[in-house]
Amino acid sequence: MYVNSIHIERNFTLHPNVSQVTFFGLQNQQLYIISLALSSIYTITLFPVGLIGNILILAVNLDLRSHLTGPDLYFVNLAVADLTLVADSLIEVFNLKKEYYNNAGLCTFMNLFQQVNMYSSVFFLTWMSFDRFVALTKSIGHSLSHTRLCCCLIWASSSLLTLLPFAVAQVQHAGEIHFCFANVTQIQWLEVMLGFLLPFCVLGLCYWRIGQALIRSQRLQRQQKPRRQRALRMISAAVLVFFICWLPENVFISVHLLRGDAEGGTLWQDYPLTGHAVRLAAFSNSCLNPLIYGFLGETFQKKLEHFLHKRCRWAKLQKSALRKPIYAPAGEACLQECDTPSRSSNSNSSQTGAHPTDVVISVTHKTLL
Repeated sequence: MYVNSIHIERNFTLHPNVSQVTFFGLQNQQLYIISLALSSIYTITLFPVGLIGNILILAVNLDLRSHLTGPDLYFVNLAVADLTLVADSLIEVFNLKKEYYNNAGLCTFMNLFQQVNMYSSVFFLTWMSFDRFVALTKSIGHSLSHTRLCCCLIWASSSLLTLLPFAVAQVQHAGEIHFCFANVTQIQWLEVMLGFLLPFCVLGLCYWRIGQALIRSQRLQRQQKPRRQRALRMISAAVLVFFICWLPENVFISVHLLRGDAEGGTLWQDYPLTGHAVRLAAFSNSCLNPLIYGFLGETFQKKLEHFLHKRCRWAKLQKSALRKPIYAPAGEACLQECDTPSRSSNSNSSQTGAHPTDVVISVTHKTLL
């Protein structure tokens, strides 16, 4: 009787656990399928655009490195940061189960790498908008050495804003085996403030003032109206794309920080599907930047046209050089002449007073010509 009661009690406690495991297994499978679909859409549509676009911007500008201007140098550095983020996005695409968050060292390294390039990409976008605002409204030009210094400072500040908080966090959490850099609440707040709110305010303010200046000059110079409208469209697209791409991740982080849900684990582990979607949206900004700042700009379009024309002309020269024969075999006339008996050759040579080999050489020379 005691054994039966134990057996019945075990049955009652076993079935709920089995059903619970089955439920969570199906739920995880559904999340995995949705995450796989999002990764496939990103890989097919946005990833090739970001990869090819940033490489093309680097190739076009570095091909004319002797004619680089200040804005071109900003474009090159922005393309380097965006290209690194686009390549880094493959880790997020293929890491559907978020397994690298379980390894503290790999998790820390990946978040450090992503954060440095994220800061640099956002800071270059912000500084480019401020530089355009100053150049348009104040009519102040900067030398190329000043632009190089600004680029070095942006890369240095991006590295310091990542490494200094990381060093402080490592001291505070020394001895914790499963500590990951992505878990620190203060660092996540710093990322939201300096990686989104402040840059978005600067972007919006600068481009708003630039838009006002363009509209004012458009009224004075009617002949440049299409060019001004194109510039306004590019400005609107830049601000809108930055806001749409970076807003979901920062709202996602801010909501959970305000609720206190980020303690004890990463947001990406607790909400894997939402974290995967907002991270892919943030990476999409680096994929779309070449379309906005490069291919919508009139200056880069002219450079791209010159670059393609130069490459096509070089390819034609290479093809024509390959087609030009170094040695041409003897034609039918030479073969017929060579197949004739030596007697006819001797007779011809005796009549002309030439050696038989001279006849073959002369015929071959005519065939080559």
